[in-house]
Amino acid sequence: MMTVVSTMQLHSGSVEEWDELILKRFRSAHDRQGWISGQLLVPVDAPETRVIIGTWRSRQDWEAWHEDPDFLSVRARLDELQQVNHRTTWYEVLENVHANSDTSH
Repeated sequence: MMTVVSTMQLHSGSVEEWDELILKRFRSAHDRQGWISGQLLVPVDAPETRVIIGTWRSRQDWEAWHEDPDFLSVRARLDELQQVNHRTTWYEVLENVHANSDTSH
């Protein structure tokens, strides 16, 4: 399992449209092979910054989603609404614990 964390700074005045478009992308991920979960975060002290945390079965599943024509058309508009300093980092998930998880082995 892999988690990808993307951080981007939005252009002033673009927050509402960007949020709406990214939520459409999140909904489209639900039907994609390998998608596990996603979160959209806003730092409390940086309202024009967005952090996306996505968890996928594999990086290849995420990349396949990013090659989908519908995804690419939305991606083009998102890119226009954000600044260039977009950063993406990949992590291998070693443990995934939730409130109702049994962590005893």
